[in-house]
Amino acid sequence: MRRHRLPRAVIGGGPDGPGGRGWGGRPRWRRRRWRGEAAAAAMMSGAEDREAGGGPAAPSAPSAALPGPAAAAGGPGEAGGAEEAGSLLGGARPHGEAGADPDAPPKKRLRAAGTGAAGPEGAAGSVKLEERLYSVLCCTVCLDLPKASVYQCTNGHLMCAGCFIHLLADARLKEEQATCPNCRCEISKSLCCRNLAVEKAVSELPSECGFCMQQFPRSLLERHQKEECQDRVTQCKYKRIGCPWQGPYHELTVHEAECTHPTKTGNELMEILDEMDQTRKKEMQLYNSIFSLLSFEKIGYTEVQFRPYRTDDFITRLYYETPRLTVLNQTWVLKARVNDSERNPNLSCKRTLSFQLILKSKINSPMECSFLLLEGPYDDVKIHPVIYHFVFSNENNETDYMALPIVDSVECNKLLAAKNINLRLFIFQIQK
Repeated sequence: MRRHRLPRAVIGGGPDGPGGRGWGGRPRWRRRRWRGEAAAAAMMSGAEDREAGGGPAAPSAPSAALPGPAAAAGGPGEAGGAEEAGSLLGGARPHGEAGADPDAPPKKRLRAAGTGAAGPEGAAGSVKLEERLYSVLCCTVCLDLPKASVYQCTNGHLMCAGCFIHLLADARLKEEQATCPNCRCEISKSLCCRNLAVEKAVSELPSECGFCMQQFPRSLLERHQKEECQDRVTQCKYKRIGCPWQGPYHELTVHEAECTHPTKTGNELMEILDEMDQTRKKEMQLYNSIFSLLSFEKIGYTEVQFRPYRTDDFITRLYYETPRLTVLNQTWVLKARVNDSERNPNLSCKRTLSFQLILKSKINSPMECSFLLLEGPYDDVKIHPVIYHFVFSNENNETDYMALPIVDSVECNKLLAAKNINLRLFIFQIQK
């Protein structure tokens, strides 16, 4: 019959107290004897179960209870019995560990010891190194691997170039100081720097080709998709005469051999060429207009710098304005606004800039001008040139707000993230 554990005060000390009793209140020699008898009984019951099921014969108790070379010298059954006895006798945790019960039956102690066999180290070892690096080198904003430049704050948190510019643009729109989304430290183009080590590490990580699903280093993936991949999407060489076929590159040769467009008649080809000529005329019209403007007698240009300001409304709005500038002996001012003075432009992903040209000088007669804005000499913003026309007078000296021909919202964020917007203004005066 199992005895209950007695309090320490009743026992009268620790393991070395009176009577040589341990923490459980039972003499040590009796406890060791009880453990040996329980182990032998468990082995005998296991042997009977194996015999009933047709298994190998059970080993004798003395040979099974003796670990070491003596047990190893026996047959396979004796070795198995020795291993079982060792697990039963030594499977329990030491007495001082949490959760160990020295008086518990051997089977219970065996189950408790087996629960900790599979730990987090085995699960972590099965994860690939690339997958662990993805979570370490990813951008803290979009949680994706950077594709180009990588910036870091003063505490080392990583941001891709697109998210970094977007954070600076949002802070400019909200009239706040841009902060790191992780540690809330201040970030700016002067405080943050590029992390070249992370950029090189990311370029060597494997990435999957979107066409053939093979793994390539990120530094070689773009070249593979454009030039080497046999499954990349390509077009027929007779596209210029109307062939709409698109398909994988390895099927291009077969299609071109069967394509019917080379056998078209001259009348059919003339219709296609007429459509191509119309498209080309529209593209060349802008360049021809610029060349004709360059032949004018009065031409002026200057570098303009838009500076950010805030309106005096209850809800302030961001706008840009240039200092007064002199072109063609006249004084001018440029103004710009974001999303046509939308109430909360920071909540919109699509962002645009529109500008207005104002004549500040007094003139004696109406002044007809053509003007356009281009990117400045130190900016990498992509702007499509568009020519605007307006007739200035003393009564009508302001143009309407016209959209700045920026390629997309990413380029607009680059302008908003900068401290100032630097562009180049050309004005052509039309003589009558």
